[in-house]
Amino acid sequence: MILPGGPLPVYVATRPVDFRKGLDGLAALAQSELRLDPFSGAVLVFRAKRADRVKILLWDGSGMVLIAKRLEQGRFAWPTVADGVMRLSSAQLAALFEGLDWRRVHARRTRRPKAAG
Repeated sequence: MILPGGPLPVYVATRPVDFRKGLDGLAALAQSELRLDPFSGAVLVFRAKRADRVKILLWDGSGMVLIAKRLEQGRFAWPTVADGVMRLSSAQLAALFEGLDWRRVHARRTRRPKAAG
């Protein structure tokens, strides 16, 4: 996937949006309805009514980036349609973008190692 590396906050709009919207329309929607700043560097994920389409909006510091994907077979695993936004990890976003079930991706928690001696 073409996104900057490293941990980025990822927000998913849980209600489908009009997929005729482009950069400006999705940025305005993020500000007015989701109460998110599209210029914060966070990844904003939008879904179409048909669950086989996704748009990702991201400010990379020099401009707004819009990524669109349509699955040729199958559907994306989306959260339940409701008002609002939900957070995903970068790994969950990568799974979602690949068409995998992101709900099966969990962070591994490891204990901090003791000082080497």
